[in-house]
Amino acid sequence: MWILKKVLVIVLLMNITVKFTRISTFYDLNLNNRNITNVAVLLYTFDPFMSSLKQSLENIQKDNADKIKFTFFDGKNNIATQNETIDSISKNDFDLILANLADTSENFVEDIILKVKSKNLPIVFLDVDPKVVSKVSKYYNKAAFILANSDLAGTVQGKILVNLWNINKSALDKNNDNILQYVLLHGEAKDPVTIDRTKYAISTINNSGINTEQLAFVNANWLKTLSKDSIESLFLRYDGKIEAIISNNDDMAIGAVEALQKYGYNKGEKSKNIAIVGIDGIPEAKYLIDKGLMTGTVIQDPKVLAEVFYNVGMNLVNNLSPTENTNYNVVDGEIIVPFPYEEYIKK
Repeated sequence: MWILKKVLVIVLLMNITVKFTRISTFYDLNLNNRNITNVAVLLYTFDPFMSSLKQSLENIQKDNADKIKFTFFDGKNNIATQNETIDSISKNDFDLILANLADTSENFVEDIILKVKSKNLPIVFLDVDPKVVSKVSKYYNKAAFILANSDLAGTVQGKILVNLWNINKSALDKNNDNILQYVLLHGEAKDPVTIDRTKYAISTINNSGINTEQLAFVNANWLKTLSKDSIESLFLRYDGKIEAIISNNDDMAIGAVEALQKYGYNKGEKSKNIAIVGIDGIPEAKYLIDKGLMTGTVIQDPKVLAEVFYNVGMNLVNNLSPTENTNYNVVDGEIIVPFPYEEYIKK
């Protein structure tokens, strides 16, 4: 009888141990899952630069596989699509949203903030007009705003043309009238990035003492296809008067190159070349510059932007100040992306 009781006690202890082990394992698994932050990344489109940003965020995920998981959504540069996507994201199990929107108007941004606030879901916006930020940031303390230093990007872009004018004026001033005739390829109309890039590129050229004449202002909405179609038409309209094409990004600049090549320009012959400058420093633009088919670009490293997105977002998830443990500067309520802007021209 004593032996039987002893056996029963041992069996009972083993059963308790097994159950405790199962409970502990389940608890540990839950803790591990809770340690992974699920992030929805909504990009207005997957153009070359945004695709590079996506790749940089994926690299961060690889290096922090136990901390973060990104899920990417393509806004297709369509406001209706982004509305539907935001609704879907807010209803699913995400811990954070990183958003670069097709529409950054006050009403749209406010609606999104109030929607995610009801879910206590942190959100980081990219490239929202500071005037909008000053009005909507008060609604939710878990919304942060980051902005590229686009005035500096425009300044560096303008200097590329200034330096070319000073070194080899005849390469630009083809009609010898001492005026730079240019076409401006503009990104999204109300985007603060495109507005600043345009303003500072042109002011840099003018402030250097170069007289300019804007032949055409094209709202190409960041898109290579729209840029290509526009330049094909403008080339014929201005019949040799275009001396430079200033583009708010590389994708539109590449569209301009392709358009000019249809007419035998920008294929490597110096006498049949129109200066084209972009911004972003994407690989295809660098390739065209190295071949002498495009004049220059301004490099902004998507890795830097990805790190800002990640650091600010994780701070919000952990209930910290958006700039905690960083050296980021805040201007008018927006965290400025510390891009080390550099020109890229043919060596």
